[in-house]
Amino acid sequence: MSLLDLFVRTAKQHPSKLAIVDRATGARVTYKNALLRSLILSREIDEFEQGFIGVMIPNSAGAILTVVATVMSGRTPVMINYSTGAEQNCRMAQRRLGFRTIITSRALLAKLKCPEVAGMVFIEDLAADIGRVAKVRGLLRSLMPAGRVIASVSRCDPDDPIVILFTSGSEADPKAVPLSHRNLLANVEGMHEVLEYGPKDTILGNLPLFHVFGLNTGCWLPLINAMTIVTVPNPLEFRAVCSAVREEKVTMLVGTPVFLSGYLQKSEPGDFDTVRLLVTGADKCPETLRRGFWDRHRKELLEGYGTTETSPVIAVNSPEHNRPGSVGRVLPNIQVRMEHYETGDTCGVGQIGKILVKGESVIKSYYDDFEATANRVRQGWYDTGDMGYMDQDGYLWHVGRLGRFLKVGGEMVSLVQVEDVLERSLPPGVLGAAVEVPDASRGSRVVAAVTESVDERAVLAAMAGSLPRIALPKAFVVVAELPRMPSGKTDYRALTASVREVLAQPAAVR
Repeated sequence: MSLLDLFVRTAKQHPSKLAIVDRATGARVTYKNALLRSLILSREIDEFEQGFIGVMIPNSAGAILTVVATVMSGRTPVMINYSTGAEQNCRMAQRRLGFRTIITSRALLAKLKCPEVAGMVFIEDLAADIGRVAKVRGLLRSLMPAGRVIASVSRCDPDDPIVILFTSGSEADPKAVPLSHRNLLANVEGMHEVLEYGPKDTILGNLPLFHVFGLNTGCWLPLINAMTIVTVPNPLEFRAVCSAVREEKVTMLVGTPVFLSGYLQKSEPGDFDTVRLLVTGADKCPETLRRGFWDRHRKELLEGYGTTETSPVIAVNSPEHNRPGSVGRVLPNIQVRMEHYETGDTCGVGQIGKILVKGESVIKSYYDDFEATANRVRQGWYDTGDMGYMDQDGYLWHVGRLGRFLKVGGEMVSLVQVEDVLERSLPPGVLGAAVEVPDASRGSRVVAAVTESVDERAVLAAMAGSLPRIALPKAFVVVAELPRMPSGKTDYRALTASVREVLAQPAAVR
């Protein structure tokens, strides 16, 4: 079945259960009402011109129901990142995918100071224009048995795209990723074999829906499992998020390390008492964050790993099988192969190689991008571009992007490993990252970007015991902050450009 079929059947089986708690508006939407509102809205979307439908709405009941209604209308939602360059991202998506209509919010545009883009339709206007006849028709459809409701909406093949997302662009230009019903459902089923969840759970919808982690865990996964979603429009409002977790008795919380660090800092005793599953991904989890949640709240932070192209989860630790520092065991319905980055041979246990993934949650191709597809998807195997190794007990260890390895004097150096040691060696409160800059004699050299001036000799002395000499930073550059992607990942493209710009200046100017 498609995800849409499963949502309809779930809504009919659990009509009075809360589907969505919208912390921004105070709305509390039952599954019965979620089905009704989606059916009504889908008829409004039917009137739009054919093709993809852009969706640019912050986490809310309106955002989730717009996604569902768009699929009901037979269209594919294109999730647009509004956190950085909303106008630019709207125009880029329209141009790349050849569509016009974007459903968004007047309130969001006002907050972002984003000008209106041709083709924009406002959710506030859609809601106001729905007449009594449309509401009655929607009600009558929602009262039909599940099979007839499903037959009344656009039929979906499991291999049809249910969404198009864009990759983060932290290291290269964003690519359009079409994920199918089969992709997302396979990932939900794989996770369900590792992490137990169901109708008794309440999950925090804090991650934006334009990010695959947010779309899966904050929309489709809970909707087809009769869970309650508590939406918060801005994951960076740390104190408000902690209040939502406490007041709504959230039992499942997922987040990136940057977001979770903010929640930890702003949390009060008791805020996380009801949380039984606390999962982090999208970036490496610092040991200080893991230890902080245990020390303050006695909550075990479980690290996982995934990509947009894999819907997203590839591996995750669980309460029963948790090896801190690793990204957990591979989901049972996914195959992972470690490939030597030069020879292409399969790596043995403990040997670092490129991480290749195969399974029903993996995309078959990028949208209208033959070159990217040919480079990344070969004979069903998706090349993640990440490096890692498998230990003897089946735990996967992620050691960084292939692009975050460099050759210094002929030796391979992992910038992720350098960052790990740098983090432990910096004074409290100082953030740091490692970047590559060209070097005439060695080809490349490591430079540390730090958010405050530090005693460089002392930091290097602390790092020396854990790294070979060639991996130690050859310079320290102070930056105002580490630039972040919307997911909370470090934006290494922007950071590297800033560091190189500083180093290009005369020493006197620096």
